[in-house]
Amino acid sequence: MLFYVITILVIIADQAAKWGVRSNMQLGETVQVWSGHLQFTYYENSGAAFSSFQGYGKYFAIIAVLFVAGIFYYRRKGELRGPILEAATGFLVGGAIGNAIDRVIYHQVTDFLVFGSRGGILNLADLAINAGGLLVVVHLLKEPLKRVMIRR
Repeated sequence: MLFYVITILVIIADQAAKWGVRSNMQLGETVQVWSGHLQFTYYENSGAAFSSFQGYGKYFAIIAVLFVAGIFYYRRKGELRGPILEAATGFLVGGAIGNAIDRVIYHQVTDFLVFGSRGGILNLADLAINAGGLLVVVHLLKEPLKRVMIRR
């Protein structure tokens, strides 16, 4: 259940935020939210992370569909269980779907979040994917850390 709740919330929040940016900002416009820490800069990315592979976004939509299908396959097999993996895969799938929606409908992804002065431009789907990846690492380290703590 946690998987589905997180997936749906990520998709809704991501799409609502992107709609708000597209509706209220001009392409290239920057709005300071928290000086030196967070700004919104409206950017359309037709490629991948760090604006690489510009113009090949449709292929990343295919990769997202395959990734989501893989997650559902392994969930059905029962291999992705437990609250950490439920949350991790929810964030990963929600982020992948959020960006895939943009790629299919707009042929590019709306980015707008800039953290710090040297940060790249992200969106909520990207943040969810990062959170999911971090939770996967936490899951992978959980058992080895338990063994180390028991030995002490």
